[in-house]
Amino acid sequence: MGEHTTFSWLPVIIPVLPLVAAPAIYVAGLRSWKARNTLSLIVAATCTCLVLLLYPAVSGGTIVEASFPRIVPPLGLSFRVDPLGLLLGVIASFIWTMATVYSLEYMKHEHHKKRYYPFLILALAGCMGTFMAGDLFTLFLFYEIMSLSAYVLVIHEETSEAMRAGYKYLIMTIIGGLSIFMGIAITYQITGNISLGQGGVFPGASGVALLGFVGFLIGFGIKAGMVPLHVWLPDAHPVAPSPASALLSGLLVKTGAYGLIRIIYDIYGIELVREAGWNEVMIWMAAITIFLGSAVAIVQDDLKRRLAYSTIGQMGYILLGMALLNPNALAGTIFHIFSHAFMKSTLFLCAGAILHRIHTRSISKMGGVGPKMPLTMAAFTMASLAMIGVPPFNAFLSKWQISLGALDVGRPFFVGLLLVSSFMNMAYYMPVIIAAFCGLKDTCPDTRIQEAPWTMMVPIIVLALANVFFNVIPRSLPLILSEMAAALLYH
Repeated sequence: MGEHTTFSWLPVIIPVLPLVAAPAIYVAGLRSWKARNTLSLIVAATCTCLVLLLYPAVSGGTIVEASFPRIVPPLGLSFRVDPLGLLLGVIASFIWTMATVYSLEYMKHEHHKKRYYPFLILALAGCMGTFMAGDLFTLFLFYEIMSLSAYVLVIHEETSEAMRAGYKYLIMTIIGGLSIFMGIAITYQITGNISLGQGGVFPGASGVALLGFVGFLIGFGIKAGMVPLHVWLPDAHPVAPSPASALLSGLLVKTGAYGLIRIIYDIYGIELVREAGWNEVMIWMAAITIFLGSAVAIVQDDLKRRLAYSTIGQMGYILLGMALLNPNALAGTIFHIFSHAFMKSTLFLCAGAILHRIHTRSISKMGGVGPKMPLTMAAFTMASLAMIGVPPFNAFLSKWQISLGALDVGRPFFVGLLLVSSFMNMAYYMPVIIAAFCGLKDTCPDTRIQEAPWTMMVPIIVLALANVFFNVIPRSLPLILSEMAAALLYH
């Protein structure tokens, strides 16, 4: 594709802006809630605009870089934006902006708003820095900023349930961070090179190289919700405020998947991973993740907990696609990262709107809510159909691509698994929709219930429409970027 590199300050400014703004937002909140809210929204929206400025260069085959060597001798900081980083950066900053708009009303009557907004923006800094890191050390620093900031969002409600979930999340985060650090140390010791975009820096397989790979798999697998490392996720996502849940499930778990893609394709290299057979372990762990997440979601009555287990199953698709080591499957995985971010963010924001109005997360108590909140439930229905994989919604295309990749490498079993999983998705989403619109028993009889305020509804509607828009336009830019990213990683 004729890639070449160019220097720009934008990959540095994008993560540093929210990093610097977070303390300013806290100080502003001490004086004026309007200034705090406005500044938070401006920072998130500015990040989106700055990332979009990189699109012309990156879509034309240019890798945008900025490097500052030996800031922490012998290591430095470096930033790098290729098609994969650009796509995830756009997704993250845009959905963060939507979640911030949603928060303006949702958090109005919540406590500790002075703490919520600074850590919301600090987590954005960590997320953007992770996607725009040019080496493993830079990635690790921002990944930890994101992880620790998210802990504050998880425990925000300060209930006993939230504190228990936060404790579990923190323990798993510490284990993950130490595992990644071990992997980075081993990589540097063996290769002397921890830069991304090299197409593989390890000279060959060895016991120590395997130990590093396991460290990365544990560290990033925890955040990605990979079974059996998923134990924090079903507890943490439901207890967080709904806009934070949307970001946790829609974006923060993707940083784990992103890290694994970089480790497989940029650090160890496709040939080494395939010849050593390490991807086979990931393939079967992904298969277990798909089935278990979907199966457990079916029996959940708590709507947000059902959505959390659904996230585990959906992350299994992403793990499977990257582990098949095939261009089609990898393109499908990257596009599914995009699709799932919009689908799950829509669903959690809808769940938050319902909770905001009827004050329950119990699905059995949502009968008849559809006619009272038609826009919310219409958006929930669109996102649910997308999760199931019904065309023309986005996830149909990503599942199709992963299935093609599975067939390309002679693994038709996994095509069947994706079909079974789609039926399981139907089994846990359709009852919610049917109960809301067609429930024989109106378990939500309060006639005063109505749609949430417009500041909550606009993000819901925008994200819901995105679940179909990018799959029906003639040239889908996210799909083009996904294919470009897959081709670049697979070269």
